[in-house]
Amino acid sequence: MTSKYKDKDGDVVLTFNAQWVAWAHTISAYTAFIGAFVVGVALHYHKIVQNEWFGYPEEWFPSVSATIGDRYPERSVFMVWIAITSGPRFALVGLWYLLTRKPGQRLPGFVFAMGILRTLTCGGFTYVTSTDDHDWHDIFMICYIIATLPWTLGCIALSPPNPRAIRYRKIIASSFFGTLVPLIYFFIQHKVHRVPGAYTIYAFFEWALILFDVAFDTVAIIDFDTFEVVIKDVKGSSKGYVQWLPKYENRSTVPSAVIEKEKAKATGGIFAVHFTWSEALDTAAEVYHGFIFWSLLTSLGVTVWYFPLWHMGISGYEALVMCTIAPSLLAIKPLRRLVVSNQRLVHLLSMVGMVAYKIDSPVKRLFAVSFGLSMSCLGWAATLFGESVHEGRLESKVLAWAIGLILSSTLKFAWYTNNPVWPIMHAANGGWNGIGGILAVLAVFRFTRKGSLTSGEAGADSQRGGSSVLAACGFGGLLFGLHSLLSDTSTMILWVWEGYPIRGPTANTFGWMTAIAMTVGVLVGLYRPSLTTTWTAYGIGCVGAAVVTFYHNWFGYSGALAIAVYLMALSVPFLSNASKRNPAVVFGLGFFIYNFMVLFHVWVVAYAFVPGGPLVREHTDWVMATMMLLIGCGVLDLISTTKSPRRKTQRPSASTSQRRKFHTVAVGLVNVFFLAAAFMRFPANDYKPYHPEDRLITAGMWTIHFSLDNDMWSSEYRLRDLIKEMELDVIGLVESDNQRIIMGNRDSTQFLAEDLGMYVDYGPGPDKHTWGSALLSKFPILRSEHHLLPSPVGELAPAIWATLDVYGREVDVFVFHSGQEEDPEDRRLQAEYMSRLMGSTTRPAILLSYLVTKPLRGNYNTYVSAESGMHDIDPSDWDRWCEYILYKRLQRVGYARVSRSTITDTELQVGKFVVPETEERSDAIEALDETARDRRVEEGEVPVGWRFPAMFRGQGVRGHRYHVFNEPRYYNH
Repeated sequence: MTSKYKDKDGDVVLTFNAQWVAWAHTISAYTAFIGAFVVGVALHYHKIVQNEWFGYPEEWFPSVSATIGDRYPERSVFMVWIAITSGPRFALVGLWYLLTRKPGQRLPGFVFAMGILRTLTCGGFTYVTSTDDHDWHDIFMICYIIATLPWTLGCIALSPPNPRAIRYRKIIASSFFGTLVPLIYFFIQHKVHRVPGAYTIYAFFEWALILFDVAFDTVAIIDFDTFEVVIKDVKGSSKGYVQWLPKYENRSTVPSAVIEKEKAKATGGIFAVHFTWSEALDTAAEVYHGFIFWSLLTSLGVTVWYFPLWHMGISGYEALVMCTIAPSLLAIKPLRRLVVSNQRLVHLLSMVGMVAYKIDSPVKRLFAVSFGLSMSCLGWAATLFGESVHEGRLESKVLAWAIGLILSSTLKFAWYTNNPVWPIMHAANGGWNGIGGILAVLAVFRFTRKGSLTSGEAGADSQRGGSSVLAACGFGGLLFGLHSLLSDTSTMILWVWEGYPIRGPTANTFGWMTAIAMTVGVLVGLYRPSLTTTWTAYGIGCVGAAVVTFYHNWFGYSGALAIAVYLMALSVPFLSNASKRNPAVVFGLGFFIYNFMVLFHVWVVAYAFVPGGPLVREHTDWVMATMMLLIGCGVLDLISTTKSPRRKTQRPSASTSQRRKFHTVAVGLVNVFFLAAAFMRFPANDYKPYHPEDRLITAGMWTIHFSLDNDMWSSEYRLRDLIKEMELDVIGLVESDNQRIIMGNRDSTQFLAEDLGMYVDYGPGPDKHTWGSALLSKFPILRSEHHLLPSPVGELAPAIWATLDVYGREVDVFVFHSGQEEDPEDRRLQAEYMSRLMGSTTRPAILLSYLVTKPLRGNYNTYVSAESGMHDIDPSDWDRWCEYILYKRLQRVGYARVSRSTITDTELQVGKFVVPETEERSDAIEALDETARDRRVEEGEVPVGWRFPAMFRGQGVRGHRYHVFNEPRYYNH
């Protein structure tokens, strides 16, 4: 460092090596964190290692957040030094921009913007703690994390040709992102599973993340060492500016071409792309249009499902699933030429499905969706066929189709498994149909702005070897696999779910792993298609399918991830191959095979209501085997085609490589959005009952009719409102399993549990072939078992047996859905099974059930019996058929039935119970005779906390009112 001297432009006030900026940033940043750590450990060790579940000695190392944000004076130490860090930080970002900028390049400016954003958002979550404002703290944190990825990769891509600095950046960046996986895992172990000591391990990874984050920018010391900062006093005005002066030439002996190749390898070559707004808009439009295709395809099933649901059998509207075979019309050559030449019109006609939400009539809405989807299938088949003569343009459309599925699954995750543009959504239940529709129309115009490269006579390779029928089988099997397993990231997670204690992934905390597996699959299929189009890869895919079908918990989920990667990897070569064949055969027959598979996989659970159903009863394994056999046909065709002597492997052209990188960036951004949504959805797990002062547990039972209301709208918001207003602490839901194509691959329990602040047990998963039962609870679920009751003839009867921690006492809750009326022997066997199950516990217990019996008659006397030990909440209530609440060893204090309005076809039943403090008190309650147990008193004689909400008295609100003799009934002992 030198002091003042004079040159021709004025007095040089100060000169110093630019590396001191990076040193100042590193020292001040590490001092902020380490200083706070030292002060915190010295003054508040036991307090900063304490978390919401455990303290010392189970937890013995403090997390970053507890160290820097919870207590004085360590919080002040951190804030002072992080403020000092901001100066060198801004200077470092600015100097990096000046070092890396080049004429005509936009990347340095983009990286500079990300650096500034990271600096500002770091200050945001530092000075606005979660205690101050939780939402804004999370927003700043998410923005910081999002900006870190492009900053890191951008710095690697822009690094000067210094091998040592590039190597350090690659190692540190890999360590940083690699640390995120165990960090998330141990945080979930702590937050969700409450494992002692998990937070301490999480804290080590959290501190490692901080060290790597700062260390990455420390590497700038190496690059800045070749420059000096000169501050001049120009004409005595004390106006300084920065000038770069080279001290010495880079003496690296490594050729620049090799270094650039290494940088491109580390960043995937993404930042080597020549950015243009035109191509960026093309990519966005293509991916969004792909999302619209998947939105239309996934919406058909749930709109068709409404009709057999209300008819309790085949309605006739199921025939509309065949609307997807519209590409078979391309067999008519004049029509093929017309469609291929007028793709924009066909794609615009598909938008009818997007405006279907404006139609109130369920029948007309279904027809609008069917027409829109038929045009979408026809348009996509024509587009892929028309682009087949140009590898780059075809690949771009195939990628849009595949990434569109990932975007669809991502938005469904953000909307709690509902797609915001589905026709069962509207503004009242969280839909974004209007905005989604406008963007869809704009995307169509951009998607079709380039004319078709063929007149519709033939594709690029229409005469080559292979079989169009085999290609159609492969396409049909692939489409079914993608739709049934990957159109929602929670589907396969619920396949492997087995209840509490949690032994596998959960949908809201590990859905991102499914999305990442899908992304990896697309990238492998794009950049390494030879890895996927082999019999070895096919064998791995088959093993993955078998594992997720027959196993559960983490091992089962490993199979789910394997099949996710494999199916997505196949999408690129499969569709590219199919597009060069006869479109009427490949896509028309392919969609027909897909429709067959859809019905097949519905029949395995709906066997009691469909012709021939018993033949495939409970055979999801047959469905998976058939899917893989169909995919095998496609692999066989692809292998025979690639071995053709006319087939040559060519390196992608510059324009094709450019498009690939834009789509790679697009899928990366989709994943970033998914991770941000996952961060916002992370469970708090600090749920509280409504009336703890009274030791009250308010339990409800509701048949939610698959979360479709009487007018074919998704009903989660309306369900949520009534559950919240009735102050339910525990609720059993039946007819709740929507994880099939025909039901939209949805999970209503996710929204209800997270919005209401409740723990949730989904119950027997979709692979168990039931209509579903679920339990939501304000009280922690200690353990749970899933039961499939004897059902030799009719539908399977699911049950949950869960043990809750209720005010320090263990209370059992049973949720049960009995078989249908037409199968009396099934219902008799089920009644005996449930009676024995309930009688096997001596703990206080509640049954929330759908029994299909009349009060005081038949199987009722098996459920309410000496063997079960259960009592009816109101034996005098004769106006029941399906829903019942039973209990034992609890003090019953209230019972109500609340009318359903138009939400479902069944009322909400509610019971209020006081949990005795001791076992002796439970014994005393059980010793009461029936007259004392059923004694009724006036509302004014019971505490206020025991009373039902007054808003539903009389005519009630929104169509909900009490209707047990027009009012709730109260009991007291």
